[in-house]
Amino acid sequence: MNSAKQTIESSPIHPGDLPDPGRPITVSASDYPTTHHFPLHRHERAQLVYASAGVMTVMTAEGTWVVPPQQAVWVPARTDHEVKSVGPLAMRSLYIHPDETHGLSLQCCVLTVTPLLRELILKIVSLPNRDPVSPADIRLMEVILDQLRGLKPAPLHLPMPQDPRLRAVTDRLVRNPGDNRSLAAWSRVTGASSRTLARLFLKETGMSFGNWRQQLRLLSAISDLALEIPVTAVAYDLGYQSPSAFIAMFKRVLGVPPGRYLRVSEEQ
Repeated sequence: MNSAKQTIESSPIHPGDLPDPGRPITVSASDYPTTHHFPLHRHERAQLVYASAGVMTVMTAEGTWVVPPQQAVWVPARTDHEVKSVGPLAMRSLYIHPDETHGLSLQCCVLTVTPLLRELILKIVSLPNRDPVSPADIRLMEVILDQLRGLKPAPLHLPMPQDPRLRAVTDRLVRNPGDNRSLAAWSRVTGASSRTLARLFLKETGMSFGNWRQQLRLLSAISDLALEIPVTAVAYDLGYQSPSAFIAMFKRVLGVPPGRYLRVSEEQ
């Protein structure tokens, strides 16, 4: 008779779910050589989803956020979300214990990562997983939390409506952002009048139909530019009559022309 006892190793707790308040911040770092998809999931800790290289899209029931280089998405604890990358991705995530989220947003948002915060993130994800956490590591975490509380949201959010009549419109536009149909044309698809659709867009997204479609095109453009698609091709694919009209919109919203946007982000 074999008296040896069989042991079963338990799976390690994901850093986004670690209950230990002695670790205010836990981390993960992963590199993906091609397009990647993280299916719908949630964490017990809040998450800062950061790409040191590459572009990500973070989606929840409430909206979509596009994350170009040197920006991050803040995802509050227990928020169901999924993440998709566009091409190669260097993903660096910070997970914040609920006790440390005071002063931080209760909603998802895109945050512009300062050069200092970028270096702090890269530093903390490179540290060994010490137990107990060293005083020096705790001080580093406190500086990161202070930096996070000082960040302002960036205009890279696309709110998603819930009304089924609007979803009949927005789901089609997400698949084809270059669709130039008017609300009057969409009313024939949905069975709702153009006036009703216009009212619902304002009520459910806080935007007019035109502004919502422009925001969709802006976020789609960032993803296309990350794939190194030429600006002219992006403009026409998104339904603009000329590249100059697209460039003017892009520069008006984000402050730089599309040809420089990702390079400026990487240089910051």
